[in-house]
Amino acid sequence: MKLQIINGPNLNLLGTREESIYGDQNFDKYFNNLKSKYSNIDLKYFQSNIEGEIIDKIQEVGFDFDGIIINAAAYTHTSVGIGDAIRSISSPTVEVHISNTYSREEFRHKSFLSAHVRGVVLGFGLKSYNLAIESFLD
Repeated sequence: MKLQIINGPNLNLLGTREESIYGDQNFDKYFNNLKSKYSNIDLKYFQSNIEGEIIDKIQEVGFDFDGIIINAAAYTHTSVGIGDAIRSISSPTVEVHISNTYSREEFRHKSFLSAHVRGVVLGFGLKSYNLAIESFLD
């Protein structure tokens, strides 16, 4: 099984950014833990602060990978383009968020991705990624 994790803007600052919301662990270290735990899965990771690069990555892997796990971060609430890219591919996609977006500012309650994904996992911290991976194993 081949899964691509895609993280959007500012998630490269995990571990130092708003620790009360996102925790104190950086994603690279967490990703290494995921690769160890799910050694039977070919896990890939991509992060970009640039919307077009995220769309390019979705299009690049979206017909060959068994699944995509995407945390588009702030682009979740603003990017019709990322939603359209997800809708245009054949790989099933799961949307994840570290925080519970519904317990935050009103603008974070709207997702331009959710209508095009297989499921949404939010509010479980970095464990949201584990839960998304597990959804591909069932």
